[in-house]
Amino acid sequence: MNTQTEGHSGFAEAVDVKGRPLAVVPARVPWLELGVFVVTAFGLAWLVCLPLWITGKGISDPLSVQLYGGAMMFTPLIAGIIAFLVQRRQARRRGEPLSSAPRYFGFWPLRPAGRIIWTTVVAFFGVCVLVVLGYLLSAAFGWLDLDLTGLSGFRTQLETIPGASALPTAAAVAIYLLLMFVGSLSNVFVTIGEEFGWRGWLLTSLRPLGTWPALLTVGVLWGLWHAPLILLGYNFDRPGISGLGLMVAGCVMLGILFGWLRLRTGSVWPAVFAHAALNGSTTMLLVLLIDADAPTPDTALVTFLGASGWIVSAVVIAVLVVTGQFRKRPELGDRTKPVARA
Repeated sequence: MNTQTEGHSGFAEAVDVKGRPLAVVPARVPWLELGVFVVTAFGLAWLVCLPLWITGKGISDPLSVQLYGGAMMFTPLIAGIIAFLVQRRQARRRGEPLSSAPRYFGFWPLRPAGRIIWTTVVAFFGVCVLVVLGYLLSAAFGWLDLDLTGLSGFRTQLETIPGASALPTAAAVAIYLLLMFVGSLSNVFVTIGEEFGWRGWLLTSLRPLGTWPALLTVGVLWGLWHAPLILLGYNFDRPGISGLGLMVAGCVMLGILFGWLRLRTGSVWPAVFAHAALNGSTTMLLVLLIDADAPTPDTALVTFLGASGWIVSAVVIAVLVVTGQFRKRPELGDRTKPVARA
C-alpha cells in the first residue's frame, strides 16, 4: 500500500521503507512558474528561429534549419531551469523547503537502475519498430510505395556513395542500421534539451491535474512550441495553421507515449532516448524501405507525427490503458510509510 505525506513545501512525497523520498508529486500546480516556463520556452524558440523568418529564406537551407532547430531544442530546458529557480525563490520567501532539481526534473537518482536502464533500451529500439510499423501501415492504406524485397530506394542511395554499391545488400543494410543507431544516440545531446523541459519540469508540475489532463496539456504545448518551424512548412510541407494542427496532433499522441515512459519509471531518461531514436530513425528507415520509383509521399500521412503514426500510437496507448499501465507508479514505491515532520 502506498502512502504519502504532504510537506510544508506543498509537495506530496512518497518514501520507501527506509524513509528515502522517491517521487516528486506537487500538491498543487505552480501556475506562476508555469506561465514563466511557457513564455520563456515559446519566446526563446521564436527568438532562435527569427533569422529564418527575417532573411526570407525560410527552411530552404537544410543546414540552417538543422542549426537553428538544434538550438531551439534547448529552449524548454532553459525554461524549466528558470521556472524552477522561480519556484525555489518563492519557496524560500515562504520559508518552505523545495525538492532538489535532479528529483524534480527526473534525471536523478536512477532508482531502481535495472528498470530504468531496460525501459530505456526497449524505448530506444521500440520507437524504431513503431516507425517501421507506421510505414507498413501507410503502404497498406496506399499512402506509400515500399520495396521490401529489392530495397530499390536504398540501393539507389548507395549508388551515390563511391564503392558502396559493390557491397552485398545484407552487409550494406547492417552498416546502414548501425550508422542509424549511432546517429540516434548522438541525438541524445539535443533531446535532453526538450525532454528535461517537457517531460521533466512541465509534466511533473502538471501532475496535480491528473494523469490524462497533464499528458494532454504537455502534448498540446509541445506541439504549439514547434510553430516557428512548422509555420514555415517544416515537417509537413504545409505552411500555416494546417501544418501546426498536424504537429499538435502528432505531439499529443507521441507525448502520451513519452509521458508514460516518464511516469512509469520515475525517470526522464527513457523519454530522452526514445525521442533521440525517433529523430534519428524516421528519415533513414524511409530511405531503407521506400520504392525507388515511388512518388514523393505525403508526410502528413506517412510519418510518425502524421496519420499513420497517430494510428500506431493509438493502438499502443490502448494496449497500455487496457493493461492498466497508466495506473502503475513504481516511482512512488511499492512499500511506503509516512514521514514524521516537525
